[in-house]
Amino acid sequence: MGTQESQHEQESTGRTGGTGRRALLGAAVLGAGGAVLGLSGTARAADEGYGGGGGLKGLPVPTVIGHRGASGYRPEHTFGSYQLALDLGADIVEAGDLVPTRDGHLVCRHEPEIGGTTDVANHPEFAGRKTTKLLDGVSTTGWFTEDFTLAELKRLRAIERIPANRPHNTLYDGRWDIPTFEEVLKWQDEQTRKRGKQVWIYPEAKHPTYFRKLGLGLEERIAGLLRKHGKHRKNSPVIVQSFEPTSIRRLNKLVDNPLVVLLSSAGSRPFDFVETGDPRTVADLVTPKGLKEIASYAQGIGPTLDLVIPRDSAGNLTAPTTLVKDAHAAGLILHPYTLRNENPFLPANFRKGTDPDAYGDVFGAYRTYFATGIDGVFTDNPDTGVLARQDFVNR
Repeated sequence: MGTQESQHEQESTGRTGGTGRRALLGAAVLGAGGAVLGLSGTARAADEGYGGGGGLKGLPVPTVIGHRGASGYRPEHTFGSYQLALDLGADIVEAGDLVPTRDGHLVCRHEPEIGGTTDVANHPEFAGRKTTKLLDGVSTTGWFTEDFTLAELKRLRAIERIPANRPHNTLYDGRWDIPTFEEVLKWQDEQTRKRGKQVWIYPEAKHPTYFRKLGLGLEERIAGLLRKHGKHRKNSPVIVQSFEPTSIRRLNKLVDNPLVVLLSSAGSRPFDFVETGDPRTVADLVTPKGLKEIASYAQGIGPTLDLVIPRDSAGNLTAPTTLVKDAHAAGLILHPYTLRNENPFLPANFRKGTDPDAYGDVFGAYRTYFATGIDGVFTDNPDTGVLARQDFVNR
């Protein structure tokens, strides 16, 4: 997920039409009202792997998506985090948030600014690379991937992004380097062979407008790598997401993969809308009319959890919105973000004590969100998500 979520963390040829592609997701669109109820105590098994014609229909519902891997336990967007997410039962791994290097390679970082997720500050040879840029309208100081070659970035090591909440993750600081997207695609194949089960990934195009203006367009690079590895088809085990609707529209013309539009807070505007003068906000996109438009070029949405169930001024959950029903009526799946175990990231009524590193009643939170009929959820703690799903389908 992108800058939008960081703010909340304080919180071609051979293309098939959109309607046909959405048929892949028919079972998932049933949500809790159909795919979950009557499962005889288990989530729908992923029996139909890639090549078997199953596509997303073969994934369990609700789907557990490892957010940047298993980032509750390992520094995010590392092979350590991705590997652990699979070991803990994640159905899909968000590998990764894609940003370009100066020489045009795609790497996996939460943001192009890498001061908070790598040890770049400890490399005196890169001290002169520190700068201030305007990133999607926000003045941001640090080191940026587009100012480094891939070879230079490979000299860096990943560190924990939020050590105040996850001091235990700092144990792994420096253990892993920065993965490239091509490395991830090869890793996906290796893990699929080793596990005898199709591994799914969920990469995100980060700040597409920003990078296109720098001559580093993301969509063509993503599509090129997917085609190179034969993972550009409608049943390919790769879902591509972005906070910018125009980026997803562009990808819709380049690949046949399932596509998802990410949605931040209701009052926010996607940065591509800001740049083009489109006055609409996320609130406009989540209306039946807005959702119908999204369904013409995408198969799903990834809303912030607050668009599913808002919070009141005290941070407690209120009544669910009609977003799940409205999105399903438009033929879209919903994969909201992000559930984390620690107190500061949970709704107030599910927190326990005040320790920022302590876990709250996250199972209660999962139960409440699953009951709305969402088709899956991004989580930093895939094992918790798998257990919560088990509780839910056996209730």
